[in-house]
Amino acid sequence: MTQFTLLFASILGGLAVVFGAFGAHALKKILLEDQLKSFETGVKYQMYHAIVLLIIGFNFNLETVSEKYMVYSFMAGILLFSFSIYGLTISSAKNKKLRFLGPITPLGGLFLIIGWSLLFYNILNLPM
Repeated sequence: MTQFTLLFASILGGLAVVFGAFGAHALKKILLEDQLKSFETGVKYQMYHAIVLLIIGFNFNLETVSEKYMVYSFMAGILLFSFSIYGLTISSAKNKKLRFLGPITPLGGLFLIIGWSLLFYNILNLPM
């Protein structure tokens, strides 16, 4: 589980750099300012949470159920939150807004909150 978490985090971190560059260069020409800010929000949250997954992977055994749910919550949250923002932003720039993605973004945010809550819980239960 630890290796999977670290690999997932490194892939998402690398993709955040790629998406950030893509947004700063290619999308800057076709997106409105508020659309670009939304895209950048997705990139920031993806990178922040990829770093969190790296920290978790290096500091937890990831053997308990709560630790595994914590990791899965962060993973699901990143994918649902950031990637729905990417889809909404790019599709709206092409005048084909994928409206079904709208409710997915807050669901992703909920998974991120659950991940942070489980991180808090797991830190409280660390052996001293």
